[in-house]
Amino acid sequence: MTRVAVLDPDRCRSSDCGRVCLKYCPMVRNKIEAIAFEKGRDKPVIIESLCSGCGICIKKCPFMAISIVNLPDELDKDVSHRFGRNMFKLFRLPIPREGFVTGLLGKNGIGKSTALKILAGEIKPNLGELESPPEWSKIIEFYRGSVLQEYFNKISNSELRVIHKPQHVDRIPLAISGEVGALLEKNDELGKLKVIRDVMELDTVWNRELNVLSGGELQRVAVSAAMLRKADVYLFDEPSSYLDIRQRIRVARAIRELAKEGHSIIVAEHDLAVLDYLSDQICIFYGEPTVYGVVSHVYGVRVGINVYLNGYLPDENVRFRESVIKFHVKPPEASWASTEILTSWGEMVKSFGFALKVNPGNIHIGEVIGILGPNGTGKTTFVKLLTGLLEPDEGKTGESRDLTISYKPQYISIEYDGTVEEILRIIVGSDFNTGWYKSDIIKPLNLDKILDRKLDSLSGGELQRVAIATCLSKHASLYLLDEPSAYLDVEERLSMTRTLRKLVEDRSASAFIVEHDIVAQDFLSDNIMVFEGVPGVKSVALKPLSLREGMNRFLEDMGITFRRDPDSQRPRVNKEGSRLDREQKLQKEYYYIPKEENNL
Repeated sequence: MTRVAVLDPDRCRSSDCGRVCLKYCPMVRNKIEAIAFEKGRDKPVIIESLCSGCGICIKKCPFMAISIVNLPDELDKDVSHRFGRNMFKLFRLPIPREGFVTGLLGKNGIGKSTALKILAGEIKPNLGELESPPEWSKIIEFYRGSVLQEYFNKISNSELRVIHKPQHVDRIPLAISGEVGALLEKNDELGKLKVIRDVMELDTVWNRELNVLSGGELQRVAVSAAMLRKADVYLFDEPSSYLDIRQRIRVARAIRELAKEGHSIIVAEHDLAVLDYLSDQICIFYGEPTVYGVVSHVYGVRVGINVYLNGYLPDENVRFRESVIKFHVKPPEASWASTEILTSWGEMVKSFGFALKVNPGNIHIGEVIGILGPNGTGKTTFVKLLTGLLEPDEGKTGESRDLTISYKPQYISIEYDGTVEEILRIIVGSDFNTGWYKSDIIKPLNLDKILDRKLDSLSGGELQRVAIATCLSKHASLYLLDEPSAYLDVEERLSMTRTLRKLVEDRSASAFIVEHDIVAQDFLSDNIMVFEGVPGVKSVALKPLSLREGMNRFLEDMGITFRRDPDSQRPRVNKEGSRLDREQKLQKEYYYIPKEENNL
């Protein structure tokens, strides 16, 4: 049995706990030094070869700083990299394939970005040998008989050019400055600047400085810069973040064009619809976040995503999730249809730089309305009109019952200098210690291990989960969440939708969700509000439509068709010009052809 022991140094405070891990360890009590405090170090070292895996230290540690997992011995020969003693361990690597797009699918913190950095040559794989890291010759020998042998041979001899689009595009202005146009002209090694400029719709930002761009604009510039450079392998880490669905599909099409030119492409992505659309094959990353990650064997794209949703790898006989994720072909019977109207709004107009017209509508108690539309069409403006943060130039929000509102904004700012637990206790008070709060908010949003962390120390995904929890912890009649899936992985997104749906039903409340992830919207929404128009110029917010009607309206405007997977029922994007794409456009069924018509 291979054992992986990980210590979180940020959580470990041995001076405050009396070193209980050392005190209660059965091996240490039997004079076997499985846990030791080395001279000059205030953090313990767990000797994995001596550890019995009893788990007592995990339970005794008051700061939840220790993780120990037992893995099959077979995995021990597949170690690709370890960051240090009692730190994250990665097993295996995805294999680039010429002319193919390989999609990486897995939780946050499970090694996807690490694998991309290794393949980019930014991290030299140490094969788990920390005392004497191997030279390239040994690494190449380790991967003999596989494609990675030749790959690392070329990397070591600088014969392979790899371009890596990083995950955190918001950090780009910290390292690079200048105008967008000038910077992209310097990167244009393939003479494709004009084409990429049109595909990525960069005209509006061409003469602007990087440090004034929004997240979506930075993402398009970063992807463009990568595509303009000449390389053998292109690696894209979360290329759809901050983008609306139309922009996501345009980026996915451009990435697929690179593969058609014979390049090897690897993409890490959390949007299932986008990953499905752009990938030819899938590698699943499973394990325990921040502890260890294992790269699965390659699957076909449809089979791979369904295997991930099932939570079971049949060829490795590994179950990595207890529950199966299933989608509905149509929303469940609407329990809210016979309930009272919570609030309504009349026709409204708001103008500042661009003009937004809102058609009259209403929302019932227990109803969840998804909001869809391109960036720059006023979705956030509409939400702010409902909250009262903005006043309409014409019209009014309409009649409502006694309305209390809880709002999660699109961009999260840290205005509280404290821990996660402290801010949640301020909101819920004594309810924080109740079983329902832990089971309905803390556990599904996976906040257990970050309750004692300061807000300013959290990652983007952690901060997003705290912002969602903060919003849902307030007892309100209407919840407004603006892009709640940003930074979240697939499982966190679906867990967020379940949490919100249960809370709305339990509290007889209602919710509006602004979201670009079609799969998340499909999983959550009863009805859809579609925003149409010219981004940044003028737009119209339609009244709420049924899920199918609203999706049809939105997707027709985008020129995109979806079908349903026959096994999981998840939405899948049709390849442009495919038989199904042509048939559905002809029938005006952009969302999917109903089951009785296509025999799914």
